[in-house]
Amino acid sequence: MNTLSNRINAIEESATLAMAAKAREFKMKGIDVIGLSLGEPDFKTPQHICDAAKKAIDDGKYFAYPPVAGYQDLREALAAKYQKENNVPYKAENIVVSNGAKQSIANAMLALLNPGDEVIVFSPYWVSYDALVRLTEAIPVIVKGGIESDFKVTAKQLEAAITPKTKAVIFSSPCNPTGSVFSRKELQDIADVVLKHPDLLVIADEIYEHINFTGEQVSIASFPGMFERTITVNGFAKGFAMTGWRVGYIAAPKWIADGCNKVQGQITSANCSIAQRAALAAVTGDVTSTVKMVEEYRKRRDIVYNLLKEIPGIKANYPEGAFYFFPDVSAFYGKSDGTRTIKNGDDLCLFLLEKAHVSLVPGGAFGDEACIRLSYAASESDLREAMKRLKETLATLK
Repeated sequence: MNTLSNRINAIEESATLAMAAKAREFKMKGIDVIGLSLGEPDFKTPQHICDAAKKAIDDGKYFAYPPVAGYQDLREALAAKYQKENNVPYKAENIVVSNGAKQSIANAMLALLNPGDEVIVFSPYWVSYDALVRLTEAIPVIVKGGIESDFKVTAKQLEAAITPKTKAVIFSSPCNPTGSVFSRKELQDIADVVLKHPDLLVIADEIYEHINFTGEQVSIASFPGMFERTITVNGFAKGFAMTGWRVGYIAAPKWIADGCNKVQGQITSANCSIAQRAALAAVTGDVTSTVKMVEEYRKRRDIVYNLLKEIPGIKANYPEGAFYFFPDVSAFYGKSDGTRTIKNGDDLCLFLLEKAHVSLVPGGAFGDEACIRLSYAASESDLREAMKRLKETLATLK
């Protein structure tokens, strides 16, 4: 009998990857699809990072299995970065380098959660948070922040959701999919709630920390009492345009880092040796390329925001980080182009892929059925053309 495990049947395929696959199908048919579904920088990895990888290959020293938690010099560099930039006193012993931030989150959940534990997930959330909680047979408790509050969950909402079974809370800032950024005051309020509950942990996803337009990236681990209560997740994919290099990491209390090291040792072992040498060059090298990328994202954000405002029926917030919009498109639900009726975000995204040839992701995958996610990690010309197509196609729905 061909039966998968209950834990696998309990999760869905990643919606972002599914939409990207559909877009590729259209492109293979020769259709000019503008892909705004994947959270992937359209910039190349900076040259000095690539050069470091090439040098590592030529040196011939990095052919053997690395330590499971990552090379010592890379872990020391990451700890030093957090000490200097984020005001968190991590040491190398607190760092575990993994095959992307997604594995880092999975490691932490497998190391910490038991069946029946509850994890509070701030919604809208990155698609894998909910799935990874369920993969451990723990229970995701979704707490929603609406567009009227810039999609940010409040400390009061968090406190109301905590039960004796609550083991952890997870969120990202800057946020995927909304681009929202928690302020210092908002994070302090959340920390104050967490500190009332001795066994409650925070998984803070900071993968977009470099793409932050507010002028201040605040780590919740930096607040008094939170070092021992926080698993900080980060990586190189977004800020350094290194998605394919697959380097992420956690910074956490040693007992948690040791648990993640044990999990990783049984599943994948260490991250790629050459990718780690590239990561070391990224974290210790010149960040001029990153600064230029961020300024380009800021420019694109403003272009897309102004164009979205011109589309009747779309309601969008003004994101302060990452490279996404998460507009409310529920005004189009129940409308028809004469041949089909749009029931939900899934229908709308498929309609826009087929008619406008623009790929987007339904918001239900991120915890909000009223919205869709649009990535502006694309060229300015593609973004302008995509917004033109969306405006014209959505106008056909009556």
